[in-house]
Amino acid sequence: MAFQRSVSVNILTIAGCVTIAYYIRTWFPAGQIEKSILEYPKESLVNFTQYAIKYRYIAEEHTIVTDDGYILSVFRIQNKKCEGRTHQPPVMLMHGLTQSSDTFLDAGPNAGLAYLLADACYDIWVGNQRGNYYARRHVILDPDKDPTFWNFSFDEMGYYDVPAMIDYVLDHTGYKKLNYIGYSQGDAVFIIMCSERPDYCSKVHGHISLSPASRLMNTKSLYMRSVCITVSKLETLLAGFGINEVFSIGAFMQILIEIICKCETITEPIAGTLISGVLDAYHTGSITSETLHRMSSHFPSGTSLHNLAHYGQTMQNDRFQKFDYGETRNLIKYGSKEPPTYNISLVTPPTVLLYSRNDNLVDKEDLDWFIDKLPNLLEIEEIADPMFNHLDIVYSQYGKELVFPFVCRNLQRFSVPKNESRWV
Repeated sequence: MAFQRSVSVNILTIAGCVTIAYYIRTWFPAGQIEKSILEYPKESLVNFTQYAIKYRYIAEEHTIVTDDGYILSVFRIQNKKCEGRTHQPPVMLMHGLTQSSDTFLDAGPNAGLAYLLADACYDIWVGNQRGNYYARRHVILDPDKDPTFWNFSFDEMGYYDVPAMIDYVLDHTGYKKLNYIGYSQGDAVFIIMCSERPDYCSKVHGHISLSPASRLMNTKSLYMRSVCITVSKLETLLAGFGINEVFSIGAFMQILIEIICKCETITEPIAGTLISGVLDAYHTGSITSETLHRMSSHFPSGTSLHNLAHYGQTMQNDRFQKFDYGETRNLIKYGSKEPPTYNISLVTPPTVLLYSRNDNLVDKEDLDWFIDKLPNLLEIEEIADPMFNHLDIVYSQYGKELVFPFVCRNLQRFSVPKNESRWV
């Protein structure tokens, strides 16, 4: 019964989105939306480095290749005024599900976490996980022709992507360790890396966890539950129809969000509700229309059907575990009938954790389950605003007052005096 209700909600949501898109196109003459009412701000047409340079930051794009052949872009951002005064060691920022490195710039220079940290004179490296538009390449596989490209979930992101990025940053900067800030899925993949490849976990000096998405059994978002659980039930069928990539740039959901967000008269009442209230919990006015404009051209930014199916599994059991292929395939792949669980006790770097009470994606009960298993947790902080939700952590106009102080204070804790050379 619960699953049937979930599927019904999913169908109704899709039907509602189609209706909204139809009426927007009906109200405004064809071709006039993009030219006038939905005129694109310049920021929506540029990439990470162009975003940053526009506001007079130093930005670089770097390309890395994972051990299994995925090609990922990693961006570096620094404030020109901090030349020669940058804190040690470098800092890696990692985005959440269907997001990209741009997530940390979308709130603008007064609230975007990458900007704020660069202003505080940190050497910031912002990663991308396989499947988004900055990480949609492979040395052999063509994502448009080879379904095998999309045969990944957050399992592979944690095992391959994060270690490859850590190696690159350390090799490029000459440091032995870095500080890691993970948001949502960006923190889940860090946990997976520590569980599966603890030698890489030892390359992290300090770990800042922002609303970590590990076990999600109690996720309250009806939309996310319905989509992910439906996909987990129907993955084989959908893949048989050639659906392997989901929520990509140019796909229905991204175009719908872009259309709505570019229409000034309905941006906050409709787009704010669609992005915040449907995906998460309501927090009116927290995400500004300017931020919605910026993010709409690249959010959602893409992932694999298989990844959503894995999230669907996570929402249906009380473990944080590898993908469940069924008893027969599990025996072949893992040597056991059940998929192995991730060993959170191996997350050994000093850890601090920030969460919001009004989070409909990472529920407090699941968070407490995760916290109980962390071996080196130094600090937990709940965001003071009781209405602050999951998406607010990266998109809210109040991030400078409610998120940045916690992050900056703890980066200072994990930083090393300059006279200690590059040993950290």
